[in-house]
Amino acid sequence: MTDRLKGKRAFLTAAGAGIGRATAIAFAAEGATVYATDLKADLLADLPAHGIEAVYPLDVTSTAAVEAVAKDVDPVDILFNCAGFVHHGSALTTSDADWDFSFDVNVKSMHRTIRAFLPGMLEKGSGSIINIASGASSIRGLPNRYVYGASKAAVIGLTKAVAADHIRQGVRVNAIAPGTIQSPSLDGRIADQAAKTGKTVEEIRQQFVDRQPMARLGTAEEIAWLAVYLASDEASYTTGQCYSADGGFAL
Repeated sequence: MTDRLKGKRAFLTAAGAGIGRATAIAFAAEGATVYATDLKADLLADLPAHGIEAVYPLDVTSTAAVEAVAKDVDPVDILFNCAGFVHHGSALTTSDADWDFSFDVNVKSMHRTIRAFLPGMLEKGSGSIINIASGASSIRGLPNRYVYGASKAAVIGLTKAVAADHIRQGVRVNAIAPGTIQSPSLDGRIADQAAKTGKTVEEIRQQFVDRQPMARLGTAEEIAWLAVYLASDEASYTTGQCYSADGGFAL
């Protein structure tokens, strides 16, 4: 480890599993004081053993909840927005409720956390905000990712807008667009699709692998190390960008 983040304070959403968990652990390993949150409190229980300073159950769809935890934690140097939901469906199968929920979790949650933590960053004159987008967004369209793709495209737009607003105030804002990453969330979606289609779990998993040009799934750790770079002072000249860490998915 290089202590790239020594002396920095980091706040993360959806840190209980997958990319969020791997990033929380990587941030702590690089010297950051890490505050990890997740909707499912039980997923956070063992994180202090990995060097995480504190854990909080958090529903990112609640403005009051986000503001309450921010009052306890702020100011921070790093904000990592990872909370998200993958809806499976087309325009014809996506209800208004599906649309509203997806945008609330995938986009408005970032609006909430940015509104809560940005003032502290501006007061300090520095900060790095990292938003998790997706290769399924404005980068590439995929079947049955109608509202998911739309919401993740909005994340990219949100990222660039906040970066542009605060580019001369020391706050950097970037996004990461992963390809298909092995995670508990993916396992759950594979199981659901297998149950609905009558195909085996192995067949559905292979479909996800086949759409990756590298012919494999990514790991959460491979995304976490990009997040470490974007959070660090090594990326001090980088803002308003969306980085594809996707095994060639965008090609």
